[in-house]
Amino acid sequence: MWQRSDLKADQFALLNPSIAGNPALRVPQAEAFQKISEHFASEEPAREVGLVLPVGCGKSGLLALAPFAVGAKRALLVAPNVGITGQLVADLTPSSDRFFYEKRGVLDGDIFPELAEIRGTSTNLSDLESADIVVTNIQQLQRDNNKWLSQLDEDFFDLIMFDEGHHNVAESWDTLRAKFPRARIINVSGTPSRADGRLMAGEIIYNYPIREAVRNGYVKRISGHRLNPRTLRYVRRDGDDSHEIEVDLDEVKRLGEEDASFRRSIVSSDESLSTIADASIRKLRELRERSGDNRLKIIASALNMEHCKQIVAKYTERGLRADFVHSRQEGRANDLVHSKLDRHELDVIVQVRKLGEGFDHPLLAVAAVFSIFSNLGPFVQFVGRIMRVIPGIDPFDQENEGVVVFHVGANITGVWQDFQEFAEADRDWLAQLVDEDIPEGLDEDDVDPLSDVAARPAGELPTITSQDDVRLEDLELLSGDPLVAEAMRLLREAGVSTGEQFEQLRRIQPTRQASRQAKRKLLDERIKTKVGQILGRRHLQHGGRDLDRTRRGRNNFQVIKGAIDRQANSSVGQGTKSRSQFSQEELDQILLGLDEIAETAERELFSE
Repeated sequence: MWQRSDLKADQFALLNPSIAGNPALRVPQAEAFQKISEHFASEEPAREVGLVLPVGCGKSGLLALAPFAVGAKRALLVAPNVGITGQLVADLTPSSDRFFYEKRGVLDGDIFPELAEIRGTSTNLSDLESADIVVTNIQQLQRDNNKWLSQLDEDFFDLIMFDEGHHNVAESWDTLRAKFPRARIINVSGTPSRADGRLMAGEIIYNYPIREAVRNGYVKRISGHRLNPRTLRYVRRDGDDSHEIEVDLDEVKRLGEEDASFRRSIVSSDESLSTIADASIRKLRELRERSGDNRLKIIASALNMEHCKQIVAKYTERGLRADFVHSRQEGRANDLVHSKLDRHELDVIVQVRKLGEGFDHPLLAVAAVFSIFSNLGPFVQFVGRIMRVIPGIDPFDQENEGVVVFHVGANITGVWQDFQEFAEADRDWLAQLVDEDIPEGLDEDDVDPLSDVAARPAGELPTITSQDDVRLEDLELLSGDPLVAEAMRLLREAGVSTGEQFEQLRRIQPTRQASRQAKRKLLDERIKTKVGQILGRRHLQHGGRDLDRTRRGRNNFQVIKGAIDRQANSSVGQGTKSRSQFSQEELDQILLGLDEIAETAERELFSE
């Protein structure tokens, strides 16, 4: 069993960091440091604590300071993914230009805490033995028989820190608590709750409200814009029967709150999806015009990969440069999209919880909500992508503004209201949150915040057909005088105009050529997705030759795609005609019937 060496100097106990009164540190870093010191110096302190800092308020720096607050002998810093781990390593590496202790004047001299990183097979036990702080991602330490945990004494670490600590209520994190039973635990996160609504573990001893972060220029000013149609029509299907229903705004709100299939139809039907895209584009253009910065961008949330492609097509036909990232894509494809974003070759990036924790691109300015957020945690994570201030720009400049756009029928209003409370929140508000249990044996990775809109055949969902008099309602994130806010509410309820802005949405009409070209690409992308689904169901390898019965040198992917292509062309009477020659109406017809087309191709291919 590997044990601590007496030769190791405990730098977190010996060095004297400059924290109180250090102008290079942010207010929440110094305040949170003090709270940690006071808590663990008290009599019988709770072993595990939590601290909540909004994005952009110095969470990584606080994690670098925290071991000094407790005089740690050796600290373990755990991140939820490889990306965040790399950032933390850079912050703690003396040779890095991001080295926190030197950059912020925390330590003066040439002696610093020793860093080691656990990654793959490149680390050995002597690296950990000589370190004051060890950084890794949770995947490296999972499983009871983990090679690292099995070789370390239970007192090897006396401090464990979890970055994005709202993750750490999952069973996969409990192994660390049990392995090092006397280690103090510090959780730091931008949100107190995770995707399933449960709170992060530990007593929350510090929360820095978003209102203070905005006031001090640490994050952008955020506003919400809700799409309210005066009336909306949709087709409800009941078996082979279907009928169109017209509802007013109040009924749209009610359906959004109570009907999961209606919520999904709002963000996936072509009509309502288009209005969300149009509103986000209008807001992006306003921000670009006011600031003079055409690098500002939209980030859009999607339900799944097919939905990503649908949203990309919608922006593309409106003349914007759009692409998507998804965890199911291989790393190189996502890296290429990130590179385009960094080179400002994109106006829109679409994602399914892929650009979450640790992603840093301050020029994201508009958050377009095309997915369903049931809980505050993932919503805060998504909106957090547009909250980082732009380096080198006055934080109170018009360029440092963020906009959130959503449809009233997607049931985001309740989460937005929770977000408003969170933005104003102090520790007392957080203490009122209830940590409800999830089913026994259910790990965090099994809990899907989009579970109430799980993918189902499009034919089973309502279809939004039209909306009248769609207006954008301005929603403040941070209220002013609460007495004024209450007076305004009473006036509205009495039917008196309060001068609030309800801007008429001006729709964006793409050319038929642009629409046809975008739909042709969308069709090809959706067919590829169908091929991948069939390969998965049939347990076939992409590059295998199982289906190459005619010995033509085609792999499984090519054979299945060819079968779907033939069925798609046949469905509009085009045979082998090049798809570049198809009309928009023909492409629309194929897209509408693609589920059935793919099923027919699969049936015929595997019945041979």
